[in-house]
Formats: sequence, C-alpha cells, structure tokens
Amino acid sequence: MVASTVVVYSASSAWALQKYGASSHLVDRHIIKVLVGIAVMFVAMRVNYHNYKKISKLAVAVCLLLLLVTLALGGEVKGAQRWLSLGGFSFQPSEFAKFALLFHLSTLLAAKKEKIYDFKKGFLPLVLWIGAVVILVMLQPNFSTGAFIFCLGMVMVFVGGARLKHIAVSLLALLPVVMVYMVSAEYRMRRILAFLGKGEHNTMPSRVNYQLWQGIIGFGNGGLFGVGMGQSKQRDLFLPESYGDFVFSIVGEEYGFIGTVLFLGLFLTILLRGFRIAKNAPDDFGRYLAIGITSSIVIYALGNALVTLGLFPTTGLPMPFVSYGGSAIVISSFAIGVLLNISSQTDLHPRQAAAEAAAVSDLNEPAVGKVY
Repeated sequence: MVASTVVVYSASSAWALQKYGASSHLVDRHIIKVLVGIAVMFVAMRVNYHNYKKISKLAVAVCLLLLLVTLALGGEVKGAQRWLSLGGFSFQPSEFAKFALLFHLSTLLAAKKEKIYDFKKGFLPLVLWIGAVVILVMLQPNFSTGAFIFCLGMVMVFVGGARLKHIAVSLLALLPVVMVYMVSAEYRMRRILAFLGKGEHNTMPSRVNYQLWQGIIGFGNGGLFGVGMGQSKQRDLFLPESYGDFVFSIVGEEYGFIGTVLFLGLFLTILLRGFRIAKNAPDDFGRYLAIGITSSIVIYALGNALVTLGLFPTTGLPMPFVSYGGSAIVISSFAIGVLLNISSQTDLHPRQAAAEAAAVSDLNEPAVGKVY
C-alpha cells in the first residue's frame, strides 16, 4: 500500500491536474484511504477471529440486502450500478459481500466437517449461499467480480472436502446460464471476440480493446529495467484511467520486467505466508478462513495482471492494495488484519512462544506448544 501511493501519483497526476487543477488531488485521497486501511488492519489484528463465527450469517444477510438496495438505488458508473452513497461516502457492497461470504463459508465448513460429502445436507447449502451473492453481483451487472467470487467459493468448497463430482455437476449446470448471460449483452461478446482475436475487435483502432493495447504498449516501453519513476508516457496521452484497473501497466512501464517480477513477488509472499498460517491454524475455522483470505487477494492480483497483459479477457478487477479506490483497500486491509490475528494464535512466533513458556515455567507448570 505504501508503494501504491507512488504508483498512483505517477499514474494520476496529469489527469488530476487537467480535471481538478491539482496534480496531487487523487493521490491525496488515495493516501487517506491507505491510512484508514492500515488503521483498520491493526484493529482487526487485535480482535479474536473466533468472534466472527457468531456474526458471519448476519454479515452475509446484510450484504445481500445492500446488494439488493444497490440494484434499486445504486449509483450508475459506465452502465453498471455498483456503488452506494451514504453521507457523501461511496462504497461497493460487492467488496464487502465477497469477504462476508468467505467468513460464512469458513464457519459452515468448520461445522459440517464430514457432512460436506452429503450433497443435500452438506454441499447444497454452501452452493446456495455462493449463488445468492454471485447472482446479485452479476445483475449489477458485474460479471468479472461475480465470476471471481464464484471461483473463490468453489476453492473454499474444494478445500473443505466436497466431492469432485458434486463440484463438476454444479459447473455443468451453471454453464448454460453463463452462456445465456454472456450473449445477453453486446459489449460482453465484443470483449470475448476481441480476446479471441476475432473480427474487427482485434484491430488497433477498436474501442473494445483500446485500453488493453495501450497497456501492453506500456509494458513494451518498460523493457527490462523500465523508463524510470514518474516517466511514463502512456499515462499522459494514451492509457485512460491508468491509476485504476490498469495501474499494473504503469508499474511495467516505469519499473520494467524486473519491477513487475518484484511487484508480483510481494503477492507470492502473501500466498506463501497465508498458506503457512492456514497450515498451522489452531482450528478448522481458522484454517479455512486463512485459505479464503489468502486465495481472494492472490487470485484478484493474478487476475488483474493477466488482464493487463492480454492473457485474460478485459474485466474490471482492481489490483489489491494498489489500484486507486476505497472499498477494496479498506476491506482487504481488514482481511489481512484477520489473517494476522489467526497467525498470532499459531506457534509461528518463536519469541512469543519462548516468553509464554518462560512464564509457565515460573509457575512450575509444564510448558506447552513449540518453542524455537
């Protein structure tokens, strides 16, 4: 998040100067959201993650209600109703719904255990919760977020021990619905055709793939070592809203191939650390929750990178912790705080374990847990 302030300023300064008369207008707002996110992370880190089991169902229900309200009263941006405004503060309910669903799925998986093998009593209730969130998100319409939430849900169900045949049947049953949904809007078909290199959508002047072409040109300009901090050419003249979903292209142009590898290496670190926390979690709920949080952040990062590199159809997925925006940064920071709280209750902290063992020894009681 600290690094994102530099990238967002570089990507947004020219546009902010033209629109608001101050080159720092957007990055100032971004910094405020980053500071709020860091504060939220430290608060969440101090709250015992077991407390969320009691309110996970209520949280999903509230998020479903907010998604319904968004469909009726939400602000429209580029033809989609994805935002709610309360007292001058705007947020995306889909971001909250994504993590609320992960928390509730973790609760259900920890409670069901072996019952997950039963289609009616174990598997079907989980799929119904996933389907409710995904359908309301896609009706906004927001296919990319809905599709990734569905993928995250399937990851959780798979990790929870669901039968592969149950997952396969669900995917096959969903396939016709997805096909009808895709052909129901012309712009979705244009994006798919452009990605497949079919017809006029694969040509340089096409409005469908214009942003993608300019993003790829940015990576090409960057070469191995990049053009240097703040020296991007694409952000000023060619790449629209480069501080949002295509911010990774600015990273590629200014810091080159080496910079992008190091950048993605940060998410690899989150992946490795998150799964290690999951492996050492003290209970099933903590294990599933750690896997869900880690998978959510890493899958979104990978999806954004693949889109900006032209390896995946163009979608509106933000780069976690980096893209300009408020809801995604704050809620992702909260999730990381929860992950750190799970970590604090494992035996992955040698100094803490040693101190606790010493305190126990002073009481002439046997030490527990691993001590390094």
